[in-house]
Amino acid sequence: MKSPTPTPATLGDYAEAARHALDDAAWAFFEGGAADEITLRENIAAWQRLSLWPRVLRPLAGGHTRVTLAGRELAHPILLAPVAHQKLAHPDGEWASALAAAAQGAGYVLSTQSDVPMESIAQAVLAEAGCGPLWFQLYWQADRGFNHALVQRAEAAGFEAIVLTADAPVQGVREREWRHPLPPGASAPAVHLQHAPAAPPAPDTYCAGVPAHAPTWDDVAWLQAQTRLPVWLKGVLHPQDARQVQSMGVAGLIVSNHGGRTLDTAVATAHALPLIRAAVGEALPLVVDGGIRRGTDVLKAMALGANAVLIGRPLVYGLASGGALGVARVIRLLRDELEMAMALTGCRTLADAGPALLAANGAATGTVK
Repeated sequence: MKSPTPTPATLGDYAEAARHALDDAAWAFFEGGAADEITLRENIAAWQRLSLWPRVLRPLAGGHTRVTLAGRELAHPILLAPVAHQKLAHPDGEWASALAAAAQGAGYVLSTQSDVPMESIAQAVLAEAGCGPLWFQLYWQADRGFNHALVQRAEAAGFEAIVLTADAPVQGVREREWRHPLPPGASAPAVHLQHAPAAPPAPDTYCAGVPAHAPTWDDVAWLQAQTRLPVWLKGVLHPQDARQVQSMGVAGLIVSNHGGRTLDTAVATAHALPLIRAAVGEALPLVVDGGIRRGTDVLKAMALGANAVLIGRPLVYGLASGGALGVARVIRLLRDELEMAMALTGCRTLADAGPALLAANGAATGTVK
């Protein structure tokens, strides 16, 4: 008699299960990065290279993973990143991942390129007691009126913030996707973009004139004036851009290189995060994504100045291998690993995690106390 398949014990196990569940095209869409995928790999490796310097015999009674983000107390600092076309991973798509996030007290960011309408997502999430924050990610469209309509829909549905993606004026050179293209119809416009006005005709080039319609700082100011919701920027890597964000009164920023899917050889987020925190001080909330695969990665991110983290591909691993339950288990796995890492490094709460907790290549990254 064949023994039952064991429950995945790590995110690596979930990734392997997802690979078996998805065909080559869907796997390339979710897992692939840009060009040689150097940034994709470096996002993971950069967290791994950071060593933890544990402290011992510290009091741990009453410890917890709670954090405050955007004025809300969260049970833990793990949020689900905006991931497009989740029905390619599971028939329930974004509905399943959003429900899992709500059940686990995790924040959820819904992509503009969702396969499920924002109203359905809000209805599922906001009905759950103890749910985390619900944000809507906006891919800027050429027509301001259409952007305004999307934002107004998000407001009416009960979303709590708008997250404008700033780092993808064009699509990256995604060679893995070119080798394994999605079948016709599988990449149809997402539900929120089915009636988007067509962009004006453009030259017959690879970028096809898209940069002419990419958002600018003026568009960020315009967006802030169109909504009562706080506006976050996603895709900031440079400290000078972070200072600009702060000067405009943007609510917060997400340190991200789009999961290595746009510009290959872009700096890893683990390297950019402490530089941005140093540039903006403690007042501006920072969330980081890219390469988070272990609870120790979450702890390292908090030590480098993040207020929370986003996970994208791990969401897909759980969704593809087990639907809503799989996503919930992925979130819980990371949270459990985070709690163990905190206890083993002498951190009673995440406020105890600072630069002195880390060492890079054997050298301390912060003042030893």
